[in-house]
Amino acid sequence: MDRRDLLKTMAIAGMTAGMGAETASAQTTAQTFVLVHGAWHGGWCWRRVADRLRAGGHQVFTPTQTGLGERKHLMSKDITLDTFTKDIANVIEAEELSNVILVGHSFGGLAISGVADTMPERIRHLVYLDSLIVEGGKTPFDGLPPDVVAGRRKAAEETSGGLSLPTPPPAAFGVSDATDTDWVKRRLTPHPLGTYTSPLNIKGPVGNNLPRTYIHCTNPSYAALQASRDWVKAQQGWRWADIATGHDAMVMAPDELSKMLVGVTS
Repeated sequence: MDRRDLLKTMAIAGMTAGMGAETASAQTTAQTFVLVHGAWHGGWCWRRVADRLRAGGHQVFTPTQTGLGERKHLMSKDITLDTFTKDIANVIEAEELSNVILVGHSFGGLAISGVADTMPERIRHLVYLDSLIVEGGKTPFDGLPPDVVAGRRKAAEETSGGLSLPTPPPAAFGVSDATDTDWVKRRLTPHPLGTYTSPLNIKGPVGNNLPRTYIHCTNPSYAALQASRDWVKAQQGWRWADIATGHDAMVMAPDELSKMLVGVTS
């Protein structure tokens, strides 16, 4: 990793530390955010972060991927990673967005890689929030430990005949607060298996050489993503930042995460 990029990211974190979310937002020119959720989630999971960003005058979109959340009635064996990429690209196109800060949490990192490949001219910065990373031509299962893959395939077969992955408990995402646990558990929905078995169709490198930052949720660290984090650290041109919270940072640490997203292009 480029030392200059790392130091710049650390400086961003230092400038915003100790500032309220509203204060940090107010000192920054209004920006456009598209926030992409991870597996089993929906646009709902960004509510707390979106509220804070909008309070600071920013434009925020929180689309839900096909087959999940309020779009769970669209669950189908035909849903692939290409579907997820189109979901987000269509929002950017329909809303006529440009200069977008595109944020992908966990599995959502794959969709933002796809969008970066198809419409790089619309994107200002990519943020991979504790994301799974796979290179072009590989499937998400290629980026996960074999025991995790075997467990998920078995669970999908037993619960839906291989159509979808059943919802894990909120604790799997580091959520421990009782109120947060109830809130997340009520909203999680099964995830289409086809998005894990289909390849990421991109022509260029991950991130397509756009400005990009990886944020690692460290407390606790999500073990299944260690290979992705190791891959990022071995690349050039990536910024890196840590946030001391569990995998679902948007649920558990919305103030700190909002400040980091606002400062990411500084």
